[in-house]
Amino acid sequence: MEITVSQAQGRVSVSILTLEGQLDGQTYQQLIEEAVRLYKEGARDFLIDLSKVNFMSSAGMVALHTVALLARGDKLPDMEQGWSTLKSMSRDRGAKSEHVRLLSPSPEVQKVLEMVGFTQAFDILTDKEQAVQAF
Repeated sequence: MEITVSQAQGRVSVSILTLEGQLDGQTYQQLIEEAVRLYKEGARDFLIDLSKVNFMSSAGMVALHTVALLARGDKLPDMEQGWSTLKSMSRDRGAKSEHVRLLSPSPEVQKVLEMVGFTQAFDILTDKEQAVQAF
């Protein structure tokens, strides 16, 4: 998976992470590591562009959830704990992320997001400018 980072300015500064490829067990830590790096540099609001992601597994969902936890300042789950990480996702499912929004998921990814209830956990937008202004 490739990750391209850019910045946009709305009411606040937004870090845009554009993903390309598969977001799965082989790549999900790349997204987490990039978000952690940006957070340490001061980023607090993230727009994750999923338009070029053609497959997302449960590990990809863990990555999205972890970025949301990071953005709100929570302790990150231990990725070695497996099921407990997934259980923490279900506890947070009703709380919409204020600092992470998703942009233009591919139809395949949109279906996965709907199946697991992430459409209630994240604002999903299709227009980049509107997404930036939504923060």
